[in-house]
Amino acid sequence: MRRPGLSVRLKLTLSYAGFLAVAGGLLLAVVWGFLLRYVPDNSQGLLGIAPNRYLLVRTFAPAAALAMLFLLVFGLVGGWILAGRMLAPLTRITAAARLAAWGSLSHRIRMEGRRDEFRELADAFDTMLGELESHVSEQRRFAANASHELRTPLAISQTLLDVARKDPTRDRDELLARLQAVNTRAIGLTEALLLLSRSDRGTFRRARVDLSLVAEEAAETLLPLAEQRGITLDVIGGETWTTGSEELLLRMVTNLVQNAVVHNLPTGGTVTVHIETRGDTSVLCVENTGHPLPPDLVPTLVEPFQRGTERARTDEHAGVGLGLAIVQSIVRAHDGILDLAPRPAGGLLVTVLLPATARPLESGG
Repeated sequence: MRRPGLSVRLKLTLSYAGFLAVAGGLLLAVVWGFLLRYVPDNSQGLLGIAPNRYLLVRTFAPAAALAMLFLLVFGLVGGWILAGRMLAPLTRITAAARLAAWGSLSHRIRMEGRRDEFRELADAFDTMLGELESHVSEQRRFAANASHELRTPLAISQTLLDVARKDPTRDRDELLARLQAVNTRAIGLTEALLLLSRSDRGTFRRARVDLSLVAEEAAETLLPLAEQRGITLDVIGGETWTTGSEELLLRMVTNLVQNAVVHNLPTGGTVTVHIETRGDTSVLCVENTGHPLPPDLVPTLVEPFQRGTERARTDEHAGVGLGLAIVQSIVRAHDGILDLAPRPAGGLLVTVLLPATARPLESGG
């Protein structure tokens, strides 16, 4: 534990007073040295009418001591007042920091006046509090939603088991099928939460990845689902290299393509995956047809467990509302940008911008 020390205000006060005393002492020394050197040191004084050095010293010394005492007292009082005024903004910042430490993140300093170092510090602290409040609120909302989503399959399983125990004649195969479906959904949700946590931490190995190959693999995996729904799935583009985790990038593209297939027209829809390199940026675009989306709904689709009232489904591909949230988390972990825009004719255009990297050199045999 650190020992208590002098306050900053007291240190500044002593510094101001000490500086003023030193300056006054130097001034008196200059007067003393340059004035008295021209005064003769004899009994007659200067021209027999002026006082001699001895008398001037006896007259000047008490006045100099009183002047130094006045400067010291003035420096202490004035320094204390001046230091208090200078440190007043710091006191407000300290009070806001204590409130934040106690859990109150809604408080803001909102310092007035012209921009100086303290004003910049206060504004930066307000910005930090805003970001922290938003992050904490998002985490609390995420924890509540995750708890609710995980509780639902467990509650359903418990209900099915209770029914089976009370009704031994109930069809066992039907019960097992429903329990398996509920358990599969719970496992999928748990894996999605783990993947989201992993991508948020950014703890993964990075390597050169060709997004075109990743897109083709994701499209090949989801092609049976697209054909089942009567949707045309196309992948366009050549080699597009970036740096990151191939597993996470594959999950990102798979989520985007699956989302585009599931949330599409009942029949005759299309999904187009376009990959290209634009300068130092690797671009992945997933565009699908579908029903028109309200512009104010689109930004909320990347929030965890947000399915959107216009896009919620009840079939086996409804998901748990983490698809685009995982995509956004993976994009952020790869220092990229995710953009969602509604298409005028209906559907969604998702654009992922990732840092491009050079194509790896071919190893010769």
